[in-house]
Amino acid sequence: MTGAETGRTGSGGVAEVAKQDEAGERDGAITARVSLAVAAKASAENFPVALRVLPKRWRAHLTALYGFARLTDDLGDEPLPGVPPDATPQQVTAIRLKLLDELQQDVSRIYAGKEPELQAIKELGRTVSDCGIPAQPLYDLIQANRQDQLVTRYDTYQELEDYCKLSANPVGQVVLYIMNAATPERIQASDRICTALQVIEHTQDVAEDLANDRIYLPKQDMDAYRVTEADLAQKTASKQVRDLIKFEADRARQLLDDGSPLVGTLKGAARLAIAGYVGGGRATLKAIRDSDYDVLRATPRPGKVDTLAMLARGYVKGR
Repeated sequence: MTGAETGRTGSGGVAEVAKQDEAGERDGAITARVSLAVAAKASAENFPVALRVLPKRWRAHLTALYGFARLTDDLGDEPLPGVPPDATPQQVTAIRLKLLDELQQDVSRIYAGKEPELQAIKELGRTVSDCGIPAQPLYDLIQANRQDQLVTRYDTYQELEDYCKLSANPVGQVVLYIMNAATPERIQASDRICTALQVIEHTQDVAEDLANDRIYLPKQDMDAYRVTEADLAQKTASKQVRDLIKFEADRARQLLDDGSPLVGTLKGAARLAIAGYVGGGRATLKAIRDSDYDVLRATPRPGKVDTLAMLARGYVKGR
């Protein structure tokens, strides 16, 4: 290699490093701005307001969990500030995956005894320390958002259930740790509840998900009921679609019932909180049923009266 060639290579290397540094600074700025946006939204949304009814010792920890979960979801789903307007979908996906990798690196700093960089993760770190939360549930939530970038359809219910193990179950596990109620038996029951709640949400939001080019109804089930993607794009649901939605809702109801005895193993505010999750799921199932399983005409939403009634029943019965 000649000196001139070496010089050209060195110049190119410097340029490439500079380019990588610029991209790294951009990505870090994006994550920081999304983190600030999440904090702003948290102050205006119902979840933090609802925390006021729970013991003060739990509020900061549940808010930290909420902030982390929202930050993770927003990096995976929401428009990213600072991304070039002419970026291709493939480029945006690559940026999202890189941001999620960097988020996991920041979470890993907690478990390495180092100071995280993002404020949301610093707050999460205090919760991890105080409540003894293991790393895996947090990593699983990040992995679920990586999967969202690459997978938009599921062939079987088992595949969907495996996704729920990443996207939903970890939230319930962390909540149990925060409540100092995490045991293997309770985590197993919580996983059933959380998977059921996730499937109920997917069943409820078919039209919204399709608008985002995602379908969480297993293809195996769609084929069994002779439902096509074109059927899901209609303004109202055909009989085949309504029959499919009823099947999915009934399966989720059974799973929710299987996990609901968790409520009876808890006392006080913990019992109230878990009864609220279960009651919310049951109220949503009632709203889906009341819509005659037509989730395409409008998204079924549970009323406050039904939600409170289901909560109270679950609290009293312990399931």
